[in-house]
Amino acid sequence: MKLSEIVESLKQAGDSMRTNKMRSFLAALGVVIGISFVILTGWIISGLDNALQDTINIMGQDMLYIEKWDIAGGRNWKLIEARKDISMLQAEEFCKRITTAEIAVPVVRKWTASIKYNGEKFDGIIALGTRSEYSQTPAGAVTSGRFFSMFEDNISANVVVIGSKIAETIFPEGNAIGSTVLLSGKKYMVIGIVKKQGTMLMDFIDRQIYLPINSFISVFGGTHNRSVSVAIKAGKIENIDNIREEARGIMRGLRNLQPYQDDDFSINETKAFEAIMNTFRTYVWGIGMGLTALSFIVGIIGIMNIMFVSVTERTKEIGIRKAIGAKNSSILLQFIVESAALCFLGAIASFIICIIIIFLAGTYLPKAIESLAFLKPVMPYQFLLIGSVVSILVGVLAGFIPAKRAAGLDPVDALRFEN
Repeated sequence: MKLSEIVESLKQAGDSMRTNKMRSFLAALGVVIGISFVILTGWIISGLDNALQDTINIMGQDMLYIEKWDIAGGRNWKLIEARKDISMLQAEEFCKRITTAEIAVPVVRKWTASIKYNGEKFDGIIALGTRSEYSQTPAGAVTSGRFFSMFEDNISANVVVIGSKIAETIFPEGNAIGSTVLLSGKKYMVIGIVKKQGTMLMDFIDRQIYLPINSFISVFGGTHNRSVSVAIKAGKIENIDNIREEARGIMRGLRNLQPYQDDDFSINETKAFEAIMNTFRTYVWGIGMGLTALSFIVGIIGIMNIMFVSVTERTKEIGIRKAIGAKNSSILLQFIVESAALCFLGAIASFIICIIIIFLAGTYLPKAIESLAFLKPVMPYQFLLIGSVVSILVGVLAGFIPAKRAAGLDPVDALRFEN
């Protein structure tokens, strides 16, 4: 197969498509839709992966969380709900006993809190009571002001650190530090703002307020009616396995579990989010690829029909070419190249459409819907390559049978053919 034959086939394919513009457009429409699904699905998956990585960075790759609830799911919910709460006494004793972790700090939350400032009430806030050591975890990093100190922790000072979303909502002029807010009628001074960390998977984190744990108890009541968590910072990723096993042993002892009894607590870590993300990714890919396959099937059928029509219309031309010495392989190549070129032009049209969609969606949707902030106005370049290769393969598959028929025509019968 010579390069000149391929070039000549491309020229003939171009002439054929220019002659039948509308027919070529309709034939390539299925490919345009199919490639668009591939690119847009890949774009969404890429954004979700970035959101997952951001979430892992927030939690910290070296972080473990001892909790009553299992964030990974996949277990009997009723059995988990029936677990006894982790008490403050157990959490405090755990933090004293663990030796391999860099930091272990109790954490208690109230998921439905509110703040008052200048007579206005702000709902949808999550209150978090903890120790000063929490500032050494990724989730406790402040961008303005400071976290409360060990002294303020010990004396249950009326100070609070707020999330970035709260700061933007209540203090749009940037005067948060030093301001006084009301929690359940008690005055608390804002001393710090936690840096913006919210992602699609953890959008609540920017709506949290942090206060000394004893202050939390004085405002929202004791911990007898809520489960306490323990945040553990390993320090080094390679230490996680050892720390996990030590943590499990300590908690089993504190919970008085017998060797034959299952854990009645969970050790949550970033792997749980990876498992959730993998499941979600599978669903998105499944839907996207299902729609893509359907579009390609329609496209292949359409292109195959168009190529059969093209073969019929050019039967006499094929007969003339064979009569002057054209080989069957040249005829076969001509129609396969024409079909592949038609699909590739469909892919190019798809690229242009997707670039416009991705730019507009990635630019304006995150502004309108905050949870879609993971969408970026950038097309992953690898999907251009994938789309190009797939379109050519679809073209070859769609054009092979018509091309085989054209190559197998008898030159005498072809010359006698009348449209």
